[in-house]
Amino acid sequence: MSLTGAYGGEKWSPRTRSRREEMTDIWGAWGAGSECGRLRAVLLHRPGPEMDEITDFDAVQMRADLRPDLARAQHDAMADAYEAEGVTVHYVEGYRPDKPNQLFCRDLMTMSPEGAILARPASTVRAGEERVLAETLGLLGVPILMSVHGTGTFEGADAIWAAPDLCFVAEGLRTNRAGAEQVAWALQNIGVTVERVMLPYGAMHLDGMLNFAAPDLAIVWPRRTPMNVVRVLQERGVRILHLLDEPATHDCLPGNFVALAPNRILMPTGAPRQRALYEDAGITCIEVDVSELIKAGGGIHCMTAFLSRTEADETE
Repeated sequence: MSLTGAYGGEKWSPRTRSRREEMTDIWGAWGAGSECGRLRAVLLHRPGPEMDEITDFDAVQMRADLRPDLARAQHDAMADAYEAEGVTVHYVEGYRPDKPNQLFCRDLMTMSPEGAILARPASTVRAGEERVLAETLGLLGVPILMSVHGTGTFEGADAIWAAPDLCFVAEGLRTNRAGAEQVAWALQNIGVTVERVMLPYGAMHLDGMLNFAAPDLAIVWPRRTPMNVVRVLQERGVRILHLLDEPATHDCLPGNFVALAPNRILMPTGAPRQRALYEDAGITCIEVDVSELIKAGGGIHCMTAFLSRTEADETE
């Protein structure tokens, strides 16, 4: 008796390609393993009615009181800046009326070359935001590689890609050990080297102290960036450019930029000295005013979930 194809017979068709090799054919042109390759698509959440209901900004973990209408106008301008650079902007479908921090989409996921890793925010204030974002990913057809689970907490701003084969994953206030271990396991299973780092007391996320303008140019905040991050980058021949120790660095978050392509960034207004340092290093700077949005507790990088990037050295 011969077996039919369903049972492994002659007409059985084995799946031999990896998920990464199948990504475009099955899922579409999603995926990212870089902070500075050509940016193709992002996911944003425009501040909605949930912003109008805030009575205690500190209780919802925001830095200061803000004006919702101005915040929305600035968010629209940021989206326009992306689109002017050829970046497709997608928006989170739906919202939780009791979750005013939903605009910080980077916290709710990190993208890998094989799909999104869904976060599990550390605070009860943000618990549940990940479900709304996951629903949008499903509607777009973006694969979810893993969802942080169990007792793990993880926020996407604690994962920074240094290269397609290297990702820094931080443990601290927002990402606990169980969450960091789950993310590291998922990335290692798709062939990525993970460098684990510890954040200092009082720090929010790794993306507040480390960013990349180009594959060979990292922006770091001295006395805040973990030492093993700098050592790994130096061993790889990456140039280090410092954030200035001045009020504008804290108030305007010039290190919290998004690279649109190697040596081309979208950054906040208000830090002219830092912009001059960037330009001296060969970086083209496009500015957008997000001063009201920053009062909510984060900058451009925090508000932007990457959905699609080329690798930094990939030819389009």
